[in-house]
Amino acid sequence: MLQGFFQIALTLLIVVVLSPIFGNYLARVFLGRKTFLDTAMKPLERVIYLLGGIEPEEEMTGLEYALAVLISNLAMGILVFLLLMFQKWLPLNPTNLGMLTWDTALHTTISFLVNADLQHYTPESTMSYFSQVAALGFLMFIAAATGLAVGIAFIRGLSGRRLGNFYVDLTRTITRVFLPICIIGASVLMSLGVPETLAGPVTVTTLEGATQTIARGPVAHFEIIKMLGENGGAFFAGNSAHPFENPNAASNLIQIVAMLSIPTALIHTYGVFIGNTRQTWLLFWMVFAIFVVLVVVTAVGEYQGNPLVNAVIGEQQNLEGKEVRLGWAQTALFAIATTATMTGAPNGMFDSLMPPGGFCALLNLFVQVIFGAQGTGTASLFIYLLLSVFLTGLLVGRTPEFLGRKIEQWEITLASVILLIHPILILIPTAITLTFPDTLAGISNPGFHGLAQVVYEYASAAANNGSGFEGLADSQPAPTALWWNLSTTVTLFAGRYIPIIAMLLLADSMSHKQSTPATATTLRTDTGLFTGVTAGVILILGVLTFLPVLALGPVAEAFQLAAGR
Repeated sequence: MLQGFFQIALTLLIVVVLSPIFGNYLARVFLGRKTFLDTAMKPLERVIYLLGGIEPEEEMTGLEYALAVLISNLAMGILVFLLLMFQKWLPLNPTNLGMLTWDTALHTTISFLVNADLQHYTPESTMSYFSQVAALGFLMFIAAATGLAVGIAFIRGLSGRRLGNFYVDLTRTITRVFLPICIIGASVLMSLGVPETLAGPVTVTTLEGATQTIARGPVAHFEIIKMLGENGGAFFAGNSAHPFENPNAASNLIQIVAMLSIPTALIHTYGVFIGNTRQTWLLFWMVFAIFVVLVVVTAVGEYQGNPLVNAVIGEQQNLEGKEVRLGWAQTALFAIATTATMTGAPNGMFDSLMPPGGFCALLNLFVQVIFGAQGTGTASLFIYLLLSVFLTGLLVGRTPEFLGRKIEQWEITLASVILLIHPILILIPTAITLTFPDTLAGISNPGFHGLAQVVYEYASAAANNGSGFEGLADSQPAPTALWWNLSTTVTLFAGRYIPIIAMLLLADSMSHKQSTPATATTLRTDTGLFTGVTAGVILILGVLTFLPVLALGPVAEAFQLAAGR
Protein backbone atom coordinates (compact mmCIF):
# COMPACT_ATOMS: atom_id res chain seq x y z
CA MET A 1 0.00 0.00 0.00
CA LEU A 2 2.74 2.43 0.98
CA GLN A 3 4.60 1.76 -2.26
CA GLY A 4 1.50 2.57 -4.30
CA PHE A 5 0.87 5.86 -2.53
CA PHE A 6 4.58 6.72 -2.75
CA GLN A 7 4.37 6.32 -6.54
CA ILE A 8 1.37 8.64 -6.63
CA ALA A 9 3.08 11.24 -4.42
CA LEU A 10 6.27 11.19 -6.52
CA THR A 11 4.33 11.69 -9.75
CA LEU A 12 2.39 14.62 -8.31
CA LEU A 13 5.60 16.18 -6.97
CA ILE A 14 7.04 16.17 -10.50
CA VAL A 15 3.90 17.91 -11.78
CA VAL A 16 4.05 20.57 -9.03
CA VAL A 17 7.71 21.34 -9.83
CA LEU A 18 7.20 21.51 -13.60
CA SER A 19 3.95 23.50 -13.69
CA PRO A 20 5.34 27.01 -12.90
CA ILE A 21 8.31 26.46 -15.22
CA PHE A 22 6.10 25.42 -18.09
CA GLY A 23 3.55 28.12 -17.21
CA ASN A 24 6.17 30.85 -17.48
CA TYR A 25 7.30 29.44 -20.82
CA LEU A 26 3.73 29.49 -22.18
CA ALA A 27 3.36 33.10 -21.02
CA ARG A 28 6.51 34.10 -22.90
CA VAL A 29 5.28 32.36 -26.06
CA PHE A 30 1.87 34.07 -26.09
CA LEU A 31 3.08 37.46 -24.86
CA GLY A 32 5.46 37.50 -27.81
CA ARG A 33 8.58 37.53 -25.66
CA LYS A 34 11.86 35.93 -26.63
CA THR A 35 12.19 32.16 -26.20
CA PHE A 36 14.98 29.70 -26.96
CA LEU A 37 13.00 28.40 -29.97
CA ASP A 38 12.87 31.75 -31.79
CA THR A 39 15.79 31.01 -34.09
CA ALA A 40 14.33 27.71 -35.27
CA MET A 41 10.63 28.54 -35.34
CA LYS A 42 10.34 32.16 -36.49
CA PRO A 43 11.30 31.37 -40.12
CA LEU A 44 8.79 28.49 -40.15
CA GLU A 45 6.06 30.71 -38.72
CA ARG A 46 6.74 33.42 -41.31
CA VAL A 47 6.28 30.83 -44.08
CA ILE A 48 2.99 29.66 -42.55
CA TYR A 49 1.72 33.25 -42.25
CA LEU A 50 2.72 33.96 -45.85
CA LEU A 51 1.06 30.83 -47.27
CA GLY A 52 -2.07 31.36 -45.17
CA GLY A 53 -2.36 35.07 -45.92
CA ILE A 54 -2.21 35.82 -42.18
CA GLU A 55 -1.33 39.25 -40.85
CA PRO A 56 0.40 38.46 -37.52
CA GLU A 57 -0.16 41.95 -36.12
CA GLU A 58 -3.89 41.99 -36.89
CA GLU A 59 -6.04 41.83 -33.74
CA MET A 60 -9.44 40.12 -33.63
CA THR A 61 -12.57 40.95 -31.69
CA GLY A 62 -14.30 38.22 -29.72
CA LEU A 63 -16.79 37.60 -32.54
CA GLU A 64 -14.02 37.52 -35.17
CA TYR A 65 -11.97 35.13 -33.05
CA ALA A 66 -14.99 32.84 -32.62
CA LEU A 67 -15.76 32.91 -36.35
CA ALA A 68 -12.15 32.07 -37.15
CA VAL A 69 -12.38 29.06 -34.82
CA LEU A 70 -15.67 27.87 -36.34
CA ILE A 71 -14.74 28.38 -40.00
CA SER A 72 -11.29 26.78 -39.74
CA ASN A 73 -12.62 23.84 -37.72
CA LEU A 74 -15.48 23.32 -40.17
CA ALA A 75 -13.10 23.22 -43.14
CA MET A 76 -10.78 20.75 -41.43
CA GLY A 77 -13.71 18.64 -40.26
CA ILE A 78 -15.05 18.28 -43.82
CA LEU A 79 -11.59 17.26 -45.04
CA VAL A 80 -11.19 14.59 -42.37
CA PHE A 81 -14.71 13.24 -42.90
CA LEU A 82 -13.93 12.72 -46.60
CA LEU A 83 -10.61 11.02 -45.77
CA LEU A 84 -12.37 8.60 -43.45
CA MET A 85 -15.16 7.84 -45.91
CA PHE A 86 -12.70 7.10 -48.72
CA GLN A 87 -9.97 5.34 -46.71
CA LYS A 88 -10.53 2.14 -48.71
CA TRP A 89 -8.91 3.76 -51.75
CA LEU A 90 -6.22 5.74 -49.95
CA PRO A 91 -2.62 4.62 -49.26
CA LEU A 92 -1.11 3.11 -46.09
CA ASN A 93 -3.85 0.53 -45.69
CA PRO A 94 -1.88 -2.72 -45.27
CA THR A 95 -4.88 -4.79 -44.13
CA ASN A 96 -7.24 -3.44 -46.82
CA LEU A 97 -9.77 -2.01 -44.39
CA GLY A 98 -13.03 -0.91 -46.00
CA MET A 99 -15.33 2.07 -45.65
CA LEU A 100 -16.80 3.25 -42.38
CA THR A 101 -20.54 3.67 -41.97
CA TRP A 102 -21.51 7.31 -42.50
CA ASP A 103 -22.63 7.77 -38.90
CA THR A 104 -19.40 6.34 -37.49
CA ALA A 105 -17.33 8.55 -39.81
CA LEU A 106 -19.36 11.61 -38.81
CA HIS A 107 -19.18 10.83 -35.10
CA THR A 108 -15.44 10.13 -35.26
CA THR A 109 -14.73 13.33 -37.18
CA ILE A 110 -16.68 15.53 -34.76
CA SER A 111 -15.26 13.68 -31.77
CA PHE A 112 -11.64 14.28 -32.79
CA LEU A 113 -12.41 17.80 -34.04
CA VAL A 114 -13.66 18.86 -30.59
CA ASN A 115 -10.70 17.32 -28.73
CA ALA A 116 -12.80 14.51 -27.21
CA ASP A 117 -11.76 11.46 -29.28
CA LEU A 118 -14.77 9.45 -28.11
CA GLN A 119 -14.42 6.25 -30.13
CA HIS A 120 -17.33 3.99 -31.09
CA TYR A 121 -15.16 1.56 -33.04
CA THR A 122 -12.16 -0.76 -32.66
CA PRO A 123 -9.22 1.27 -34.01
CA GLU A 124 -6.90 -1.48 -35.31
CA SER A 125 -9.70 -3.20 -37.26
CA THR A 126 -11.44 -0.03 -38.48
CA MET A 127 -8.87 2.67 -39.29
CA SER A 128 -6.02 2.45 -41.79
CA TYR A 129 -2.61 3.91 -40.99
CA PHE A 130 -3.43 6.82 -43.29
CA SER A 131 -6.67 7.52 -41.41
CA GLN A 132 -4.89 7.27 -38.06
CA VAL A 133 -2.06 9.62 -39.04
CA ALA A 134 -3.30 12.00 -41.76
CA ALA A 135 -6.87 12.35 -40.48
CA LEU A 136 -7.12 11.64 -36.74
CA GLY A 137 -3.51 12.51 -35.86
CA PHE A 138 -3.88 15.77 -37.76
CA LEU A 139 -6.99 16.68 -35.76
CA MET A 140 -5.22 15.81 -32.51
CA PHE A 141 -2.84 18.71 -33.12
CA ILE A 142 -5.47 21.12 -34.44
CA ALA A 143 -8.16 20.44 -31.82
CA ALA A 144 -5.73 20.73 -28.92
CA ALA A 145 -4.16 23.88 -30.37
CA THR A 146 -7.63 25.41 -30.83
CA GLY A 147 -8.49 24.82 -27.17
CA LEU A 148 -5.21 26.28 -25.95
CA ALA A 149 -5.56 29.30 -28.25
CA VAL A 150 -9.06 30.01 -26.90
CA GLY A 151 -7.80 29.68 -23.32
CA ILE A 152 -5.00 32.17 -24.00
CA ALA A 153 -7.41 34.60 -25.69
CA PHE A 154 -9.68 34.38 -22.65
CA ILE A 155 -6.77 35.14 -20.30
CA ARG A 156 -5.81 38.11 -22.45
CA GLY A 157 -9.32 39.49 -22.25
CA LEU A 158 -9.48 39.15 -18.45
CA SER A 159 -6.16 40.94 -18.13
CA GLY A 160 -7.39 43.90 -20.21
CA ARG A 161 -5.50 43.02 -23.40
CA ARG A 162 -6.91 42.54 -26.87
CA LEU A 163 -7.76 38.93 -27.62
CA GLY A 164 -5.08 38.47 -30.28
CA ASN A 165 -5.24 36.60 -33.57
CA PHE A 166 -6.55 33.03 -33.63
CA TYR A 167 -4.38 31.91 -36.53
CA VAL A 168 -1.24 33.28 -34.88
CA ASP A 169 -2.12 31.62 -31.57
CA LEU A 170 -2.86 28.35 -33.37
CA THR A 171 0.45 28.46 -35.20
CA ARG A 172 2.50 29.31 -32.12
CA THR A 173 0.82 26.57 -30.12
CA ILE A 174 1.88 23.97 -32.64
CA THR A 175 5.37 25.30 -33.43
CA ARG A 176 6.43 26.44 -29.94
CA VAL A 177 4.63 23.90 -27.73
CA PHE A 178 3.39 20.73 -29.38
CA LEU A 179 6.00 20.00 -32.04
CA PRO A 180 9.14 20.35 -29.87
CA ILE A 181 7.69 18.33 -27.00
CA CYS A 182 6.20 15.69 -29.28
CA ILE A 183 9.47 15.14 -31.13
CA ILE A 184 11.29 14.56 -27.85
CA GLY A 185 8.42 12.61 -26.29
CA ALA A 186 7.94 10.29 -29.26
CA SER A 187 11.67 9.54 -29.30
CA VAL A 188 11.62 8.66 -25.60
CA LEU A 189 8.54 6.47 -26.00
CA MET A 190 10.18 4.60 -28.89
CA SER A 191 13.19 3.91 -26.68
CA LEU A 192 10.80 2.45 -24.08
CA GLY A 193 9.22 0.03 -26.55
CA VAL A 194 6.38 1.95 -28.25
CA PRO A 195 6.46 1.06 -31.99
CA GLU A 196 6.70 3.59 -34.81
CA THR A 197 6.43 1.69 -38.09
CA LEU A 198 4.40 1.63 -41.30
CA ALA A 199 4.77 -2.16 -41.60
CA GLY A 200 1.56 -4.15 -41.43
CA PRO A 201 0.48 -6.59 -38.73
CA VAL A 202 2.81 -9.48 -38.01
CA THR A 203 1.74 -13.12 -37.58
CA VAL A 204 3.61 -15.09 -34.92
CA THR A 205 3.50 -18.57 -33.44
CA THR A 206 2.58 -18.65 -29.76
CA LEU A 207 4.07 -20.93 -27.09
CA GLU A 208 1.06 -23.22 -27.48
CA GLY A 209 1.78 -23.61 -31.19
CA ALA A 210 -1.15 -21.49 -32.37
CA THR A 211 -0.82 -18.47 -34.65
CA GLN A 212 -1.62 -14.92 -33.58
CA THR A 213 -1.79 -11.72 -35.62
CA ILE A 214 -0.35 -8.73 -33.77
CA ALA A 215 -1.35 -5.25 -34.88
CA ARG A 216 1.27 -2.50 -34.93
CA GLY A 217 1.78 0.84 -36.62
CA PRO A 218 3.09 4.42 -36.22
CA VAL A 219 2.13 4.62 -32.55
CA ALA A 220 4.82 6.62 -30.70
CA HIS A 221 4.14 10.03 -32.28
CA PHE A 222 0.39 9.38 -32.02
CA GLU A 223 0.74 8.55 -28.33
CA ILE A 224 2.57 11.68 -27.21
CA ILE A 225 0.17 14.16 -28.84
CA LYS A 226 -2.70 12.03 -27.51
CA MET A 227 -1.55 12.79 -23.97
CA LEU A 228 0.01 16.25 -24.32
CA GLY A 229 -2.97 17.60 -26.25
CA GLU A 230 -5.59 16.09 -23.88
CA ASN A 231 -6.90 14.06 -26.84
CA GLY A 232 -7.06 10.53 -25.48
CA GLY A 233 -7.87 8.75 -28.75
CA ALA A 234 -6.51 5.22 -28.95
CA PHE A 235 -4.41 3.66 -31.69
CA PHE A 236 -5.39 0.26 -30.27
CA ALA A 237 -8.63 -0.77 -28.57
CA GLY A 238 -6.85 -1.10 -25.22
CA ASN A 239 -5.75 2.55 -25.31
CA SER A 240 -3.08 3.20 -22.65
CA ALA A 241 -3.61 -0.27 -21.20
CA HIS A 242 -2.21 -1.76 -24.43
CA PRO A 243 1.48 -2.73 -24.12
CA PHE A 244 2.31 -1.06 -27.44
CA GLU A 245 0.85 2.25 -26.25
CA ASN A 246 2.01 2.08 -22.63
CA PRO A 247 4.57 -0.69 -22.16
CA ASN A 248 5.91 -0.04 -18.65
CA ALA A 249 5.98 2.19 -15.57
CA ALA A 250 8.31 4.72 -17.23
CA SER A 251 5.97 5.29 -20.18
CA ASN A 252 3.05 5.47 -17.76
CA LEU A 253 4.80 8.24 -15.81
CA ILE A 254 5.53 10.17 -19.01
CA GLN A 255 1.88 9.96 -20.06
CA ILE A 256 0.54 11.16 -16.71
CA VAL A 257 2.96 14.09 -16.58
CA ALA A 258 2.22 14.95 -20.23
CA MET A 259 -1.54 15.14 -19.75
CA LEU A 260 -1.26 17.18 -16.54
CA SER A 261 1.44 19.54 -17.80
CA ILE A 262 -0.51 22.14 -19.80
CA PRO A 263 -3.69 22.37 -17.63
CA THR A 264 -1.61 22.86 -14.48
CA ALA A 265 0.81 25.26 -16.19
CA LEU A 266 -1.91 27.53 -17.59
CA ILE A 267 -2.89 28.66 -14.10
CA HIS A 268 0.64 30.05 -13.70
CA THR A 269 0.47 31.53 -17.21
CA TYR A 270 -2.58 33.48 -16.08
CA GLY A 271 -0.57 34.83 -13.13
CA VAL A 272 2.11 36.18 -15.45
CA PHE A 273 -0.52 37.86 -17.65
CA ILE A 274 -2.20 39.64 -14.72
CA GLY A 275 1.04 40.25 -12.80
CA ASN A 276 -0.21 38.53 -9.65
CA THR A 277 1.43 35.17 -8.95
CA ARG A 278 0.01 35.11 -5.43
CA GLN A 279 -3.50 34.63 -6.79
CA THR A 280 -2.41 31.92 -9.19
CA TRP A 281 -0.62 29.92 -6.50
CA LEU A 282 -3.77 30.08 -4.35
CA LEU A 283 -5.85 28.88 -7.29
CA PHE A 284 -3.34 26.17 -8.10
CA TRP A 285 -3.30 24.78 -4.55
CA MET A 286 -7.11 24.95 -4.36
CA VAL A 287 -7.55 22.85 -7.48
CA PHE A 288 -4.61 20.62 -6.60
CA ALA A 289 -6.08 19.89 -3.16
CA ILE A 290 -9.41 18.79 -4.66
CA PHE A 291 -7.52 16.71 -7.21
CA VAL A 292 -5.47 14.96 -4.49
CA VAL A 293 -8.62 14.18 -2.49
CA LEU A 294 -10.20 12.56 -5.55
CA VAL A 295 -7.05 10.54 -6.23
CA VAL A 296 -6.87 9.32 -2.62
CA VAL A 297 -10.56 8.37 -2.52
CA THR A 298 -10.19 6.42 -5.77
CA ALA A 299 -6.93 4.76 -4.72
CA VAL A 300 -8.31 3.67 -1.34
CA GLY A 301 -11.37 2.21 -3.03
CA GLU A 302 -9.23 0.19 -5.45
CA TYR A 303 -6.85 -0.93 -2.68
CA GLN A 304 -9.69 -2.18 -0.47
CA GLY A 305 -11.14 -4.15 -3.39
CA ASN A 306 -14.58 -5.55 -4.00
CA PRO A 307 -16.23 -6.70 -0.74
CA LEU A 308 -18.13 -9.47 -2.54
CA VAL A 309 -14.93 -10.87 -4.00
CA ASN A 310 -13.02 -10.41 -0.75
CA ALA A 311 -15.67 -12.43 1.11
CA VAL A 312 -14.85 -15.42 -1.12
CA ILE A 313 -11.07 -15.28 -1.64
CA GLY A 314 -9.90 -12.94 1.12
CA GLU A 315 -8.96 -9.28 1.07
CA GLN A 316 -7.01 -8.03 -1.94
CA GLN A 317 -6.82 -5.05 -4.24
CA ASN A 318 -9.32 -4.69 -7.07
CA LEU A 319 -7.27 -5.93 -10.01
CA GLU A 320 -10.20 -6.54 -12.35
CA GLY A 321 -9.75 -4.58 -15.57
CA LYS A 322 -6.21 -3.51 -14.67
CA GLU A 323 -2.78 -4.20 -16.10
CA VAL A 324 -0.67 -6.03 -13.50
CA ARG A 325 2.46 -4.29 -14.78
CA LEU A 326 0.93 -0.97 -13.73
CA GLY A 327 -0.99 -1.95 -10.60
CA TRP A 328 -3.91 -0.51 -8.66
CA ALA A 329 -2.24 2.75 -7.58
CA GLN A 330 -1.13 3.89 -11.04
CA THR A 331 -4.49 2.90 -12.50
CA ALA A 332 -6.30 5.00 -9.88
CA LEU A 333 -4.03 8.01 -10.46
CA PHE A 334 -4.33 7.65 -14.23
CA ALA A 335 -8.14 7.43 -14.05
CA ILE A 336 -8.46 10.67 -12.09
CA ALA A 337 -5.78 12.48 -14.11
CA THR A 338 -7.38 11.53 -17.42
CA THR A 339 -10.86 12.65 -16.33
CA ALA A 340 -9.58 15.74 -14.50
CA THR A 341 -7.76 16.98 -17.61
CA MET A 342 -10.46 15.79 -20.05
CA THR A 343 -7.90 13.57 -21.77
CA GLY A 344 -9.98 10.42 -21.65
CA ALA A 345 -7.19 7.89 -22.21
CA PRO A 346 -7.59 5.03 -19.68
CA ASN A 347 -4.86 2.58 -18.69
CA GLY A 348 -7.48 0.25 -17.21
CA MET A 349 -11.19 -0.46 -17.60
CA PHE A 350 -13.34 2.29 -16.07
CA ASP A 351 -16.18 -0.24 -16.03
CA SER A 352 -14.16 -2.15 -13.38
CA LEU A 353 -13.55 0.80 -11.06
CA MET A 354 -15.04 0.52 -7.59
CA PRO A 355 -17.91 2.97 -6.89
CA PRO A 356 -15.62 5.60 -5.25
CA GLY A 357 -13.54 5.70 -8.44
CA GLY A 358 -16.63 5.95 -10.62
CA PHE A 359 -17.96 8.75 -8.39
CA CYS A 360 -14.71 10.74 -8.63
CA ALA A 361 -14.41 10.25 -12.40
CA LEU A 362 -17.97 11.44 -12.93
CA LEU A 363 -17.42 14.41 -10.61
CA ASN A 364 -14.43 15.49 -12.71
CA LEU A 365 -16.55 15.40 -15.86
CA PHE A 366 -19.36 17.34 -14.19
CA VAL A 367 -17.14 20.11 -12.73
CA GLN A 368 -14.61 20.37 -15.63
CA VAL A 369 -12.10 22.58 -13.79
CA ILE A 370 -9.93 20.06 -11.88
CA PHE A 371 -7.79 20.78 -13.89
CA GLY A 372 -9.97 20.99 -16.97
CA ALA A 373 -9.48 20.57 -20.68
CA GLN A 374 -6.77 22.05 -22.86
CA GLY A 375 -7.12 25.84 -22.44
CA THR A 376 -10.90 25.88 -22.17
CA GLY A 377 -10.78 24.12 -18.79
CA THR A 378 -8.64 26.88 -17.35
CA ALA A 379 -11.06 29.42 -18.81
CA SER A 380 -13.91 27.56 -17.08
CA LEU A 381 -12.04 27.92 -13.78
CA PHE A 382 -11.97 31.68 -14.29
CA ILE A 383 -15.71 31.61 -15.03
CA TYR A 384 -16.17 30.25 -11.52
CA LEU A 385 -13.92 33.05 -10.28
CA LEU A 386 -16.16 35.63 -11.91
CA LEU A 387 -19.26 34.03 -10.41
CA SER A 388 -17.62 33.92 -6.98
CA VAL A 389 -16.82 37.64 -7.23
CA PHE A 390 -20.38 38.36 -8.31
CA LEU A 391 -22.01 36.31 -5.53
CA THR A 392 -19.64 37.61 -2.88
CA GLY A 393 -20.21 41.18 -4.00
CA LEU A 394 -23.96 40.72 -3.67
CA LEU A 395 -23.59 39.27 -0.18
CA VAL A 396 -21.45 42.11 1.16
CA GLY A 397 -23.08 44.91 -0.83
CA ARG A 398 -20.13 45.75 -3.08
CA THR A 399 -20.07 46.32 -6.81
CA PRO A 400 -18.69 43.09 -8.33
CA GLU A 401 -15.27 43.79 -9.86
CA PHE A 402 -12.63 41.45 -11.19
CA LEU A 403 -9.11 42.73 -11.85
CA GLY A 404 -10.50 46.27 -11.58
CA ARG A 405 -13.27 45.70 -14.16
CA LYS A 406 -16.96 45.65 -13.31
CA ILE A 407 -18.93 42.44 -13.80
CA GLU A 408 -22.32 43.33 -15.22
CA GLN A 409 -25.42 41.62 -16.64
CA TRP A 410 -23.86 40.68 -19.99
CA GLU A 411 -20.89 38.90 -18.37
CA ILE A 412 -23.11 36.99 -15.93
CA THR A 413 -25.44 35.98 -18.77
CA LEU A 414 -22.53 34.55 -20.76
CA ALA A 415 -21.09 32.83 -17.68
CA SER A 416 -24.50 31.28 -17.01
CA VAL A 417 -24.70 29.96 -20.56
CA ILE A 418 -21.29 28.31 -20.14
CA LEU A 419 -22.32 26.61 -16.89
CA LEU A 420 -25.89 25.65 -17.82
CA ILE A 421 -25.24 24.18 -21.27
CA HIS A 422 -23.22 21.37 -19.67
CA PRO A 423 -25.99 19.74 -17.57
CA ILE A 424 -28.51 20.30 -20.37
CA LEU A 425 -26.36 18.35 -22.83
CA ILE A 426 -25.90 15.52 -20.33
CA LEU A 427 -29.22 15.09 -18.56
CA ILE A 428 -31.71 15.52 -21.44
CA PRO A 429 -30.18 12.89 -23.79
CA THR A 430 -29.62 10.61 -20.78
CA ALA A 431 -33.33 10.82 -19.92
CA ILE A 432 -34.31 10.04 -23.54
CA THR A 433 -31.93 7.08 -23.71
CA LEU A 434 -33.07 5.58 -20.40
CA THR A 435 -36.68 5.87 -21.53
CA PHE A 436 -35.87 3.24 -24.18
CA PRO A 437 -33.24 1.04 -22.48
CA ASP A 438 -33.50 -1.85 -24.95
CA THR A 439 -33.86 -0.05 -28.28
CA LEU A 440 -31.50 2.88 -27.64
CA ALA A 441 -29.14 2.21 -24.74
CA GLY A 442 -28.06 -1.41 -25.08
CA ILE A 443 -26.98 -1.41 -21.42
CA SER A 444 -24.93 -4.46 -20.43
CA ASN A 445 -25.23 -3.91 -16.66
CA PRO A 446 -28.71 -3.45 -15.20
CA GLY A 447 -29.33 -1.35 -12.13
CA PHE A 448 -27.22 1.45 -10.72
CA HIS A 449 -24.10 0.67 -12.73
CA GLY A 450 -26.07 0.67 -15.97
CA LEU A 451 -27.39 4.14 -15.14
CA ALA A 452 -23.82 5.33 -14.52
CA GLN A 453 -22.74 3.91 -17.89
CA VAL A 454 -25.31 6.00 -19.79
CA VAL A 455 -24.72 9.18 -17.79
CA TYR A 456 -20.97 8.80 -18.14
CA GLU A 457 -21.18 8.50 -21.94
CA TYR A 458 -22.98 11.84 -22.29
CA ALA A 459 -20.90 13.50 -19.56
CA SER A 460 -17.75 12.40 -21.37
CA ALA A 461 -19.09 13.81 -24.65
CA ALA A 462 -20.25 17.11 -23.15
CA ALA A 463 -16.92 17.60 -21.35
CA ASN A 464 -14.94 16.68 -24.49
CA ASN A 465 -13.29 13.88 -22.52
CA GLY A 466 -13.81 10.76 -24.60
CA SER A 467 -13.40 8.02 -22.00
CA GLY A 468 -16.25 5.62 -21.30
CA PHE A 469 -17.67 3.20 -18.75
CA GLU A 470 -18.25 0.93 -21.76
CA GLY A 471 -20.92 -1.76 -21.64
CA LEU A 472 -23.02 0.06 -24.27
CA ALA A 473 -23.88 -1.12 -27.77
CA ASP A 474 -22.30 1.94 -29.39
CA SER A 475 -20.02 0.43 -32.05
CA GLN A 476 -20.85 -0.46 -35.62
CA PRO A 477 -22.77 -2.35 -36.87
CA ALA A 478 -25.03 -2.72 -33.78
CA PRO A 479 -28.54 -1.23 -34.32
CA THR A 480 -28.19 1.03 -31.30
CA ALA A 481 -24.91 2.44 -32.65
CA LEU A 482 -26.80 4.90 -34.86
CA TRP A 483 -28.48 6.45 -31.81
CA TRP A 484 -25.25 6.65 -29.83
CA ASN A 485 -23.31 8.09 -32.77
CA LEU A 486 -25.85 10.79 -33.60
CA SER A 487 -26.90 11.75 -30.07
CA THR A 488 -23.36 12.03 -28.76
CA THR A 489 -22.33 13.93 -31.90
CA VAL A 490 -24.82 16.66 -30.99
CA THR A 491 -23.55 16.69 -27.40
CA LEU A 492 -19.91 16.76 -28.53
CA PHE A 493 -20.44 19.64 -30.95
CA ALA A 494 -22.58 21.80 -28.68
CA GLY A 495 -20.46 21.02 -25.62
CA ARG A 496 -17.40 22.36 -27.41
CA TYR A 497 -18.47 25.35 -29.44
CA ILE A 498 -21.24 26.97 -27.40
CA PRO A 499 -18.91 27.50 -24.39
CA ILE A 500 -16.07 28.64 -26.69
CA ILE A 501 -18.24 31.32 -28.31
CA ALA A 502 -19.54 32.50 -24.93
CA MET A 503 -16.01 32.56 -23.45
CA LEU A 504 -14.65 34.67 -26.30
CA LEU A 505 -17.55 37.13 -26.15
CA LEU A 506 -17.13 37.41 -22.37
CA ALA A 507 -13.38 37.97 -22.67
CA ASP A 508 -13.93 40.58 -25.37
CA SER A 509 -16.40 42.40 -23.13
CA MET A 510 -13.99 42.39 -20.18
CA SER A 511 -11.11 43.61 -22.35
CA HIS A 512 -13.04 46.77 -23.29
CA LYS A 513 -13.99 47.74 -19.76
CA GLN A 514 -12.23 50.63 -18.09
CA SER A 515 -9.97 49.47 -15.29
CA THR A 516 -10.33 51.23 -11.96
CA PRO A 517 -7.58 51.32 -9.32
CA ALA A 518 -8.05 49.21 -6.21
CA THR A 519 -9.31 50.96 -3.08
CA ALA A 520 -9.92 49.99 0.52
CA THR A 521 -13.40 48.73 -0.43
CA THR A 522 -12.22 46.61 -3.37
CA LEU A 523 -12.88 42.89 -2.96
CA ARG A 524 -9.49 41.16 -3.10
CA THR A 525 -9.40 37.89 -4.99
CA ASP A 526 -5.86 36.90 -3.95
CA THR A 527 -6.69 35.86 -0.39
CA GLY A 528 -7.17 32.47 1.19
CA LEU A 529 -10.72 33.38 2.21
CA PHE A 530 -11.83 34.23 -1.32
CA THR A 531 -10.10 31.12 -2.67
CA GLY A 532 -12.09 29.05 -0.18
CA VAL A 533 -15.29 30.74 -1.32
CA THR A 534 -14.40 29.89 -4.92
CA ALA A 535 -13.84 26.25 -4.00
CA GLY A 536 -17.24 26.23 -2.32
CA VAL A 537 -18.94 27.73 -5.38
CA ILE A 538 -17.28 25.14 -7.65
CA LEU A 539 -18.28 22.18 -5.51
CA ILE A 540 -21.79 23.44 -4.73
CA LEU A 541 -22.68 24.27 -8.32
CA GLY A 542 -20.95 21.19 -9.71
CA VAL A 543 -22.14 18.66 -7.15
CA LEU A 544 -25.68 19.87 -6.46
CA THR A 545 -26.56 20.05 -10.16
CA PHE A 546 -25.75 16.38 -10.60
CA LEU A 547 -26.41 15.09 -7.07
CA PRO A 548 -29.46 12.96 -8.03
CA VAL A 549 -27.44 11.28 -10.79
CA LEU A 550 -24.52 10.58 -8.48
CA ALA A 551 -26.89 9.27 -5.80
CA LEU A 552 -28.63 6.88 -8.21
CA GLY A 553 -25.34 5.77 -9.79
CA PRO A 554 -22.07 5.18 -7.93
CA VAL A 555 -23.39 6.10 -4.46
CA ALA A 556 -26.25 3.60 -4.68
CA GLU A 557 -23.90 1.00 -6.15
CA ALA A 558 -21.53 1.45 -3.19
CA PHE A 559 -24.37 0.85 -0.71
CA GLN A 560 -25.45 -2.18 -2.72
CA LEU A 561 -21.95 -3.71 -2.53
CA ALA A 562 -21.65 -2.89 1.16
CA ALA A 563 -24.92 -4.74 1.75
CA GLY A 564 -23.44 -7.80 0.03
CA ARG A 565 -25.77 -7.83 -2.98
